[in-house]
Amino acid sequence: MSAREHNDESSKRRVAYVYSPEYIETCDTLSKVPNRASMVHSLIEAYGLLPHMSVVKPQVATMEEMAMFHTDSYLEHLHKISQDGDNDDPQSVDYGLGYDCPVVEGIFDYAAAVGGATLTAAACLLDQKCEVAINWAGGWHHAKKDEASGFCYVNDAVLGILKLREKHERVLYVDVDLHHGDGVEEAFSFTSKVMTVSLHKFSPGFFPGTGDVCDTGLGKGRWYAVNIPLEDGIQDDRYFQVFTSVMQEVRSQFNPEAVLMQLGADTMAGDPMCSFNMTPVGVAKCLLHVLQWQLPTLLLGGGGYNLANTARCWTFLTATVLGKTLSSEIPDHEFFTEYGPDYSLEISPSCRPDRNDSKHLERVISTVKGIKDVCVYWRLQVRLCVGVERKQVCACLCGREPSLTYGPFVSAWLFQCVVSCVCSCRCVPLRWMKV
Repeated sequence: MSAREHNDESSKRRVAYVYSPEYIETCDTLSKVPNRASMVHSLIEAYGLLPHMSVVKPQVATMEEMAMFHTDSYLEHLHKISQDGDNDDPQSVDYGLGYDCPVVEGIFDYAAAVGGATLTAAACLLDQKCEVAINWAGGWHHAKKDEASGFCYVNDAVLGILKLREKHERVLYVDVDLHHGDGVEEAFSFTSKVMTVSLHKFSPGFFPGTGDVCDTGLGKGRWYAVNIPLEDGIQDDRYFQVFTSVMQEVRSQFNPEAVLMQLGADTMAGDPMCSFNMTPVGVAKCLLHVLQWQLPTLLLGGGGYNLANTARCWTFLTATVLGKTLSSEIPDHEFFTEYGPDYSLEISPSCRPDRNDSKHLERVISTVKGIKDVCVYWRLQVRLCVGVERKQVCACLCGREPSLTYGPFVSAWLFQCVVSCVCSCRCVPLRWMKV
């Protein structure tokens, strides 16, 4: 697609932007990213992007709406301690509240506001008021059903997906945050109706410690979780190459009807996480790849701890959705001084080395592409071989020495074969051959 064709298509795209002064004020209270919501909105406004979108006032989520995913006991406890900021309640630790999810007065109101904003964005898509809906203050993908985790008190991404599922049979979740989208993957790990795709840093000791390539879902959801583990230093071109290779396969196999995309900005060069070496241009290319599918798409924020760079990134992505080109010079506005010393919209990569080995990335991509062959062979073998004791050879994508396994049932063979291959070389088996 040419630049002109992209701009023509983008200019016709109806975009809903979830915003109200009260919502931004509430989101600014989050202690880990204070005033970030205001910085993002102010820069979007300063660049004159608001008139090109439908600005939608968010609704506050009710207890019942948040209970679509979270347990009543968790929500009731969060509500109780939120009223007086009680950080000494002994039950709080059972709900993940403490060190990285501190209890502060009004935290339940914050959770309800963020959850409600994402539900509002999803409702705009369901009502066909727009093709793309944006909630940059959302994207808190670590929260679990019954506990807070990783600065996340409510999993608004899960709530948004459940809302989209009211109309759309298959919803695709795409997560390009630095951290693995563990809370969303766990929420849908047993279903084939939601596919989760996460590209993230995977390294010993790095939070949350999940998301290896061999983590592919459970039960009916087996093979519907796709994880792309990456190392430090990856830059735009290589990231986009991996992203498109995986997403082409995902779209072909899953055929989604709607997309929810989490666009955490902690992958940016200059972020305090000091990991990836991305710029908004690279993330925008990934976003455009998804937008060209012309499906209902909900965009959320997420991580991003260099506040100025996060605002730069999400403003650039907003302009990308709208097909607008922005001036390099940051406009004068309330937070102008935060963008010094260059006062430029661009983010330049650092000299951080790229530690992603090409062969490893090729193997990860090949593994993801080989999953469909695993599924097809599994179905055939179940029909042909149940109850017959045979020797199986596990043929791995990496070409290592095959592993021999035995078992009276094909389900046992498959389980043993997967375990042996994953433990030795992290590959998902491509096929199983009778010997």
